[in-house]
Formats: sequence, structure tokens, C-alpha cells
Amino acid sequence: MQANQPVNSDSRSALEEGPELHFEPVVKLEAVQVKTHEEDEEVLFKMRAKLFRFVKESNEWKERGTGDVRFMQHKESKKIRLLMRRDQTLKICANHYVTPEMTLTPNVGSDRSWVWNVTADSSDDCAGPQTLAIRLANSDNAALFKEEFEKAQQINADLKSKAEEEEKKEESA
Repeated sequence: MQANQPVNSDSRSALEEGPELHFEPVVKLEAVQVKTHEEDEEVLFKMRAKLFRFVKESNEWKERGTGDVRFMQHKESKKIRLLMRRDQTLKICANHYVTPEMTLTPNVGSDRSWVWNVTADSSDDCAGPQTLAIRLANSDNAALFKEEFEKAQQINADLKSKAEEEEKKEESA
């Protein structure tokens, strides 16, 4: 077909139909099972929340993510940790054991948020000591979170004291 000739309907349909193309993939990918290590744990508590961390350098709270905060108990060791993943990306924004040394204090000016210090939070972006704050939907949910947090602290404290007692027995024997 030349550039200055008018295009009729027959030549248009021939161009549009064209040959059907099918390409085979160069590399065949197998389905891979991803292990999150949550398979070995039981969910004790789950609630939607927004998590913040305090940045000392700029003296401000930075949002870390919104999602479900969960208390997970390991099926064998019985230790409880707090785990929170961001919605959609499922990236970890909080991951630490709930220890008796942590003190849950109300956030200034809000009855639905709590603040606590973590010695070792091992979420993706910044591992190490952190000051975290969590904001829940209402004050009732905040009260439930505090109750579950304190239960988890007590369970972990009991596990730690049992382990220490067993250690002392082994040393004396």
C-alpha cells in the first residue's frame, strides 16, 4: 500500500485481523511456598490500629503503618510477641517480644492511644531501641489492647522465671 492512496475498508480489516501471535515463556517459574514463621504461632489478639515511632533527631512522631496488630504465642516456647504488618504490602512495622520491663503509658491528650519503649524491635526499616505509639479506633479498643498487652507481659514473665528456676536446679545438681 502506498502512502498517498486512500485506505478502504477491505485493507483495514486485513490490517486489524493480522496473524495471531503466541509466545512461550523463556523461563518457567515454579510456585514457591513463603514461610513467615507465623505458622508456628497462635493468634491471641488481633485488632486494627495505626503505629507510630518517635524520632529523637527531629523530635516528632513518624507514622510507621496501618494494619492489624497481633499478639502471637509460639506453640512450643509459649513466648508472646507483638507483630504488626502494614495493609496491602504486608511489610512488618512492629515485631518484638512483650517483656515485663515495658511500661504502657497513655499518650498525652488521647484516650485511645498508648506509648511504650522497646529495647529491640526487629521490623524491617530500623532495628534497635524504639519509642512506639499505637492509636486504636476508640477508647474501648484501647482498653482491650492494654489488657492483652499486660496479659502477654505476665505470661512472658512467668516463662522467664520458670526458665531461671530450671537453670538454678541444673546448676545445683
